[in-house]
Amino acid sequence: MTQEEIEQLEEMALRVREHIIRLSTDGGCFTGASLSCADLIVHLYNRFLNVGPHNFDAPDRDYLFLSKGHDVPALYGTFVELGWLEPERLRNHLKTNDFIYWHPNRNIPGIEFHSGSLGHLPSVALGVALDCKLRGLNNRIVVITGDGELDEGTVWEALLVASAKKLDNLLFIVDRNHFQANIRTEDLIPLEPLAPKFEAFGCHVQRVDGHDFTALEGALGNVSFNDGRPSVIIADTVRGRGLPSIQERADRWFCNFTHEEVAALLDELHGQRQATIASEALIVR
Repeated sequence: MTQEEIEQLEEMALRVREHIIRLSTDGGCFTGASLSCADLIVHLYNRFLNVGPHNFDAPDRDYLFLSKGHDVPALYGTFVELGWLEPERLRNHLKTNDFIYWHPNRNIPGIEFHSGSLGHLPSVALGVALDCKLRGLNNRIVVITGDGELDEGTVWEALLVASAKKLDNLLFIVDRNHFQANIRTEDLIPLEPLAPKFEAFGCHVQRVDGHDFTALEGALGNVSFNDGRPSVIIADTVRGRGLPSIQERADRWFCNFTHEEVAALLDELHGQRQATIASEALIVR
């Protein structure tokens, strides 16, 4: 991946974060968690998944299931930036004249399944992966879960079956931002050591910086889809990424800002981006 391609992904992720922030008013949304997985979703749709308007209904397309459905602002923001969703539709957020609300809705082209109940979509993805295997297809099925979602037993039940059925076309990506709702995961039900848990369930496991596009490219390129094992990527992320004022704050899992606060947060987002660019330029020198 070239530096130009990395910069293009970074710029798209910045615009997706703008959409997330703008959706954080007039009823609000799950801002912190959406910001943590924006880079993951941008990378997957730009560099990994074979899916788009040209093949939304094709049986051999790749599938993405957003099991942590409350992060849908990051998904819809990405769809807008890819040209799959009209930008003005985001203004219908939480209105009765559209399907844009707190969780994915299959009436939006590109959404494979409704989600909202945490722990539900791993089993749905498992079923799709098994069906694709039975039909002799070579597509890839990706499911994004939250780390707090791993408290749900259905996640591990799905992994048991996926391992037993040797579903090497199935990839779990864990958005490991270390929070669930308004508490740190390790203060509620500790998850670590996390990688060995997945390995014990028969998975091929990698751990990566979920905000580093080069690292994500390497990890996704290293996923084996023919070794008889489901794969897991634990993506270490930061809740509220891009907004230092709300980063890693337990009280910012759901936000409903005023319009004035949204404007200030957009300024903060761009200020943080410029500071990062300046810091990287100094390192290069």
